[in-house]
Amino acid sequence: MTKGILIRRFVDDSRIFIDMPDNPDNPCIACGACCAHFRVSFYCGELTGGSGGFVPEHLTSKLNNVMACMKGTEAGNGRCIALVGELGQRGIGCSIYPDRPTPCREFAAWQKDGTPDPDCQRLRARIGLPALPPLPANDLVFEDHAMAGR
Repeated sequence: MTKGILIRRFVDDSRIFIDMPDNPDNPCIACGACCAHFRVSFYCGELTGGSGGFVPEHLTSKLNNVMACMKGTEAGNGRCIALVGELGQRGIGCSIYPDRPTPCREFAAWQKDGTPDPDCQRLRARIGLPALPPLPANDLVFEDHAMAGR
């Protein structure tokens, strides 16, 4: 990995949304483990189809009157329908990355202090990938932006 990983953090209503670069420094583009493990559930107001949301409704399942989840993740330990590529292989990614739901926007491989996220580490090991190294604070670049609309 090279130095200076740019992670953009957007803050909206005290929630943090993470965007990582689509380049070799981003460990997610050769992993995908979180997208094949967690149940991705979120408020149904994020769905397209009249509510003003952005997550494609046809890729989701209704959990109840207020919550939806990405198809494939309903029970956890299932692969998200939006995940394309092979787990642990370069080129894996989210087919709806710009329109992904809040839980996906809030998850980052590294914490703000440069330590790897423990859940990320555990899931990487589960699919045979090496642990991410901690990054010196000056090698991890965060840009905080307030969200204006979406």
